[in-house]
Amino acid sequence: MSQEYDKEARWYVVHTYSGYENKVKVDLEQTVKNRELENFFFNIIVPMEEQIEIKDGKKKVNLKKVFPSYVLVKMIVTEETWYIVRNTRGVTGFVGSGTDPIPLTEEEIKQMGFDLQKIIVDFEVKDTVRVIEGPFKDNIGTVQEINTDKQKVKILLDLFGRETPVELDFSQVQKL
Repeated sequence: MSQEYDKEARWYVVHTYSGYENKVKVDLEQTVKNRELENFFFNIIVPMEEQIEIKDGKKKVNLKKVFPSYVLVKMIVTEETWYIVRNTRGVTGFVGSGTDPIPLTEEEIKQMGFDLQKIIVDFEVKDTVRVIEGPFKDNIGTVQEINTDKQKVKILLDLFGRETPVELDFSQVQKL
C-alpha cells in the first residue's frame, strides 16, 4: 500500500467470502468501536433490496443482497484502517489495483442508486427533541452532538433519574 492516502472519507468496495457479508459488517463495526476509530469509519453497508415473492397466493417480501460477496465501506484509508479491514475475518481484499484500494467515483455511487446528499436536519446542538422511533420512543432530550457523515445525533435523555447520552439516527428524532 502506498504511503499517500486521502484525508477525506470515501466509499470503498471490500470483497468477502460468499455469505460472510453481514458477519464482516458486524465484526468491522465492533473492531472500529473497540479501537475507537469512529473518526475514520463512517458507514459500513451490505446493500440490500426488497424482493417480492408470491407463493401459494401469499405475498412475501425478502431482502436480497444487491452485490453478493461485497461490502461497501465509507472510510478514510490509513495504514491502520487498511490493515484492520484487510484482516477482518471473511475479507479477501479491497477492490482495486494490487494492494491500493480504489474509491468509488460519485458517478459509480449514483449508478448504484445511493443517495449521496446529506440529510439536512432542522435541529441544532442544545435543541430539545422528541424520540419518535425505537426503544426510547416518546422520551424528550437535548441534542448534544450532530454527526452528518454518519447521520447520527447524540442526545441526553433522562433515564431512571440520570442524564444518559444516547446515539440515534436522524430519522428517530424530531425537533420540539
